[in-house]
Amino acid sequence: MSHPTHPEHPYGGRSHYSVAIVGGGQAGLSLSHCLQQRGIDHLVIEKRSLVHSWRTQRWDSFCLVTPNWQCQLPGWSYQGDDPHGFMVKDQINDWLAGFVAQVKPPALEGVTVQRVVHVPQSGERGRYEVQTDAGLYTADQVVVASGGYHKPIVPRLAEKLPASVAQYHSAQYRNPAQLPEGAVLVVGCGQSGAQIAEDLHLAGRKVYLATGDAPRCARFYRGREVVDWLADMQYYDMPVTAHPLREGVRDNTNHYVTGRDGGRDIDLRRFAREGMELFGLLTDLDQGVLQFQPNLREHLDHADRIYNGINASIDKFIAANGIEAPPPSVYAPVWEPAEERTRLDLAAAGITSVLWCIGFSPDFAWVDAPVFNGRGHPVHQRGVTREPGLYFLGLPWLHTWGSGRFSGVARDAEFLAEAIAARRTELRAEPEVAPPRLQAA
Repeated sequence: MSHPTHPEHPYGGRSHYSVAIVGGGQAGLSLSHCLQQRGIDHLVIEKRSLVHSWRTQRWDSFCLVTPNWQCQLPGWSYQGDDPHGFMVKDQINDWLAGFVAQVKPPALEGVTVQRVVHVPQSGERGRYEVQTDAGLYTADQVVVASGGYHKPIVPRLAEKLPASVAQYHSAQYRNPAQLPEGAVLVVGCGQSGAQIAEDLHLAGRKVYLATGDAPRCARFYRGREVVDWLADMQYYDMPVTAHPLREGVRDNTNHYVTGRDGGRDIDLRRFAREGMELFGLLTDLDQGVLQFQPNLREHLDHADRIYNGINASIDKFIAANGIEAPPPSVYAPVWEPAEERTRLDLAAAGITSVLWCIGFSPDFAWVDAPVFNGRGHPVHQRGVTREPGLYFLGLPWLHTWGSGRFSGVARDAEFLAEAIAARRTELRAEPEVAPPRLQAA
């Protein structure tokens, strides 16, 4: 495979670098910033364009679900006049464009990494080969900063839907007008599913929502944004090793809540009272009839239990610290399902489109290294793997709750930059190992 040259590259266009960063999102750019501060040469390789997912995989009414003050990329915090507001899609992209302009990363865009493999040499001096569709690069160390949301999850059940029903994944959804006229089935009620269902509901579309076990939380409680309370309680500083679920927390579905129109709760029970039809877990489609598990009530009760539990933890914090605040409250259901409906005729309900909002799965097949568990997830400690010189960055709960978000990736990038610098020093200090000399018999 040929070695590419890129004369426009800030480092003069060469094929070997101290560090190769795969992925040009907020994680890869944060690390680029930290490496530049340390004078470490590196190359960012991005499959599409820098921070593209915020432009190409978000719906029109998308907004942050965490307040603007939590946007704390390295050297680029939110500086607007609404720190407790929630930036909408265009504002987010403008803010990220400013970050890109500040970092000025040494980046190749539109280049796909096809394989990363470690090639041993004498001692610890092995190099990584980074094979791309534009040629071969090598690096002393590699950081995988491509995130963990690679392959949209669409179940095999989708194959049973008639061709007349339009199907979309949440990453493809833009607005209600995009969908054909008629009712919409939204499958999944995590952050994306709940917000998209709300978007359609507010637009006057008939929505059927197949729920899951996603939790929810309050937007405001006892006079403050819940995120502010949790920040004071140092929840966002808790490392994954101290979480009651340990690494299992990485599999948790995100709590549904919204920053829309200044921020509010998302209450599926209220939607049901207003005409949205809720069901339990979608399991099958048989002769045009959708099949659901009878667990809608269980899902709603579970979400409310988490909601009240978070508020109760805030109550304890307020009491323990003698903080003056409005009185506590407990959420009481505003609607209960009269029955557990387990069947829905697709045609009779007038469903013309289905939105799959059940997440993504990781795809690290191109990383040729023994660092993955049986589910294809990397095994690491704060992004550092057992393979010397191979790291991960930007994954959910890599270290803390904010690791995959604007609020925590800077801390993780700083940590990895230090680890990379330390290993770079070790490699430079290690003497070359000469081949053994033959001795006379």
